[in-house]
Amino acid sequence: MKIQTLEDNYLITLVGPPNSGKTTLFNYLSGKNYKTVNYPGATVEYSISKIQKKFNIEASILDSPGIISLASNSPDEQVSIDALYSHPTYGIPDLVIVTVDASQISRHLLLAKQLIQSKFKVIIALTMVDLLQRKGFNVSTSVLSEELNCDVISIDGRSGNGVDELIKVAEQNLQKNRITGAEKPIPFDSNVKLEYLLDLYKEIEQIECKAISKVVDNGKQIDINGANKRLVLLNNGLDRKINKLDQTSLKIDKIMLHKVWGIVLFFLAMAITFTSIFWLAQPVMNLVDKSFGYLSYEALNILGNNWYGSFIANGIISGVGSVMIFNPQIIILFLILGLLEDTGYLARGAMLIDKPLSKIGLNGRSFVPMLSGFACAIPAMLATRTIPNRRERLLTIFIIPLMSCSARLPVYALLLAFLFPGDKEWIAGITLAGIYLLSIISSVSVAGIVNKLKNKIITDEDQSSFILELPTYRIPKVSNVLNNSYHSTKAYFKKAGPIILVLSGVIWFLTYFPDYNPKINTVNLTREQAGELQSSTRLANSYASGLGKIIQPVMSPIGMDWRVGVALISSFAAREVFVSSLALIFKVAGDESTLQSSMLHEMHKATIGNTGQSLFTTATIAGLIIFFVFALQCMSSMAVSRKETGSWRLPLLQFFIFTSTAYLFTFIVVNGLRAMGIN
Repeated sequence: MKIQTLEDNYLITLVGPPNSGKTTLFNYLSGKNYKTVNYPGATVEYSISKIQKKFNIEASILDSPGIISLASNSPDEQVSIDALYSHPTYGIPDLVIVTVDASQISRHLLLAKQLIQSKFKVIIALTMVDLLQRKGFNVSTSVLSEELNCDVISIDGRSGNGVDELIKVAEQNLQKNRITGAEKPIPFDSNVKLEYLLDLYKEIEQIECKAISKVVDNGKQIDINGANKRLVLLNNGLDRKINKLDQTSLKIDKIMLHKVWGIVLFFLAMAITFTSIFWLAQPVMNLVDKSFGYLSYEALNILGNNWYGSFIANGIISGVGSVMIFNPQIIILFLILGLLEDTGYLARGAMLIDKPLSKIGLNGRSFVPMLSGFACAIPAMLATRTIPNRRERLLTIFIIPLMSCSARLPVYALLLAFLFPGDKEWIAGITLAGIYLLSIISSVSVAGIVNKLKNKIITDEDQSSFILELPTYRIPKVSNVLNNSYHSTKAYFKKAGPIILVLSGVIWFLTYFPDYNPKINTVNLTREQAGELQSSTRLANSYASGLGKIIQPVMSPIGMDWRVGVALISSFAAREVFVSSLALIFKVAGDESTLQSSMLHEMHKATIGNTGQSLFTTATIAGLIIFFVFALQCMSSMAVSRKETGSWRLPLLQFFIFTSTAYLFTFIVVNGLRAMGIN
């Protein structure tokens, strides 16, 4: 089929309120082939992409953060609105597609009406129509189109139904604009009077009454005129009846948002999430483990026991493989969080956590960035841009490094495998859930302390309010969850992969040279014993050992030696590098079995110098877990913290406060457990 192209590459801007299906539609049109960048001179992100060729239209589509009206509530929203009128790079859009949730027309049409009044060329993409129909209501797109004087297309961004028609209408509008010329948008006066809003909402209510009708059993339709009397009215408080459209969600929310049972169910869901990470991932982890172990073993056999053979087998394959083993757990984490988000449950989590957060100077707006911190601190800090109050935004950024991100998961998995070997994965899973709970408690506690002190770390402002439009509960679309998990995992690989690869090579060099071939007395030694003696002699005379002697006085009080110290320093580049660093420092090589079993074996054998005292014990492993809970924000997160706050003040405070706190708590835990005889 020949593609019908337009003369120019047009710009279509996609706008809409949060949870209106805007980003889902953008992903469908772009085919996930997009780039995300910042508006020039601002921290607000937007996504830009060519529309997929299968839609037979030559146009770019731009997706910016959700807005509920052209009157901004925050500086970041104002940047998005200003860019809508004239983007710093692309100028005025040739066409604006507004996503409107059919089940929330009375609220979502506000933005569409304002855009139409401002003389934008608008098409309304009506989403969530299936939810409206399942509850016994129909919406007439023709009536909406006539009343609003613009094209209205019913679509399903998840399945793609109606998208072809949307693109066809968009192309017709673009061709018409090319012939007649598009009007320049009229600037919107954000200082609108209350009378204007009341008149606008009254007009929207009349449109809703004409467009929406209720279906009854005999197939006839009843006009919905007066249906708003069954809504919870905000302006007079006389009628408190609940709209039947949301009865199902409201019945569920009576339990999910209960002040006691809601919190219990939320933490139960989180516990199941992190427990399942262990037992669901284990079969795939074993397969990945054996694969890398086999590759390392064969590489050493083929290349020989020399410096380049050791570099490939131990430096690259074993170093990278020791971290890649744990990626199935990271993928499962992304999958479960994606399922919870797609059902609409995460929005309930924000409501549940709002009241506790209000006690420490935050509110529910901080929940999503904090939850995003479980995946990665970098997008979590970027997500704070939706918080209009500067004090709350800075406080949220300050505590995000305390959330246990996915990069720490390989570290926790290795340390817990040491504590709970064999068939005790369920205990390890429960312990992992406890670690994540500890990270939440610690972040909330730190925020509470900072809020009480109100010192110079964060400037004081009035606390903002939190209003959230809860989406209706939905059955998650598996393809969307899989796609989002795939791209999240891909982003993780792109971010962590090069760092792990480079640092594995650096750590190998530091532990292999300068005395890469030490002369040892092999009399009365087996080949395996001679190899171990040569490796230990080489390590004792290596550059890493020289560095270790400098940091040994710091490590001794917490029951560890310089080898763990070198691994901790290297993990500042990326937390998961701690695992590969240990693998290289302890010369974990692949064999016919697995890398992980070899590594755990070496950890059990490791002693502190010539004392014969075990290096890794219950006490020191617990201390390392505590250290990683509180410290070691990576260089990338510090750079983003600096970018988001505008100076190095906050990131440097994060580094010194959290690192010193981690060291202090590690000292207390290790020595406290030893004093109790747990060692």
